[in-house]
Amino acid sequence: MTLVLSPGALRAATVPTMYFVGVTTGSSAIHRVFEAWRPLLGLEDVALTGIDVPVGAPAEAYREVVSFLAADPRSRGALVTTHKIDLFTTCRDLLAEVDDDAARLGEISALVAGDGWIRGHALDTITSALALEAIVPRLAGRTVAVLGAGGAALALCDWFAHRAGTAAPACVHVTDVDAARLDAVVAAGRAGDPAIEWCPHLLERGTVSDELVATLPPGSVVVNATGMGKDRPGSPVSDDVVFPHGGYAWEFNYRGELDFLRQARSRAEADALVVEDGWRYFVHGWTRAIDAVFDLGIPTSGPAFDRLDEA
Repeated sequence: MTLVLSPGALRAATVPTMYFVGVTTGSSAIHRVFEAWRPLLGLEDVALTGIDVPVGAPAEAYREVVSFLAADPRSRGALVTTHKIDLFTTCRDLLAEVDDDAARLGEISALVAGDGWIRGHALDTITSALALEAIVPRLAGRTVAVLGAGGAALALCDWFAHRAGTAAPACVHVTDVDAARLDAVVAAGRAGDPAIEWCPHLLERGTVSDELVATLPPGSVVVNATGMGKDRPGSPVSDDVVFPHGGYAWEFNYRGELDFLRQARSRAEADALVVEDGWRYFVHGWTRAIDAVFDLGIPTSGPAFDRLDEA
């Protein structure tokens, strides 16, 4: 079920309900995936409802959602996608507490409600790390190129800087067309592990990152964190791109045109490339949020996690 936020759209839930706050939530795979997960997680009586909020909505829209979740006894929480930063900045005073990652990143990716209170969590640092660890078995000392400096890139770079420890890469390149966004990611990274070298690349709109990708050392990791191929058309590289030999290409997205994924797959044999899409990232993102809301102890690996992935 999907609600388009409008006066009166948010009504008291009749069964325990988790929400999905985004822009076009109806097209997400989670609606059919959640149906397959219900019996595996013991959530047969729980509803999943999308709430569509337009990009750039007024503060009152975010406050209405958070206030509703805090007040409604059967509304248990929500996963938040596009609106992570806006929700944090407009609703911080409504949240009983936020976790350390949310406070540091200034964003909320999950809301947990109960008995009139509501907590905010930033889970993308954890979910991006879990997905990357499944793709790249030994990240330590490698070079990583994060193409794009939006919220997903910030979360991944935050994990490198503050959580990875001995598994941290040696060098991280970050690209974007927005100087402020690029500066924010690199500044946050440099505030963490001093052993990591941070290399920002400000791009002109419409340009690609072929030259940067081609000059990366063998075994490097290239991440499409631009949103291109899902939220908007295109790719951060051209069809002529050459990836670092023996490296990794990770497409954050799992749906859409996925041009970057197509380009990486076309180079997989020639460049001895490991290519992954965003499906495992999607599964980790949702299972971490569901676990935060319902406190189920969902594992992040092993047979039980594999059953969720396969389902």
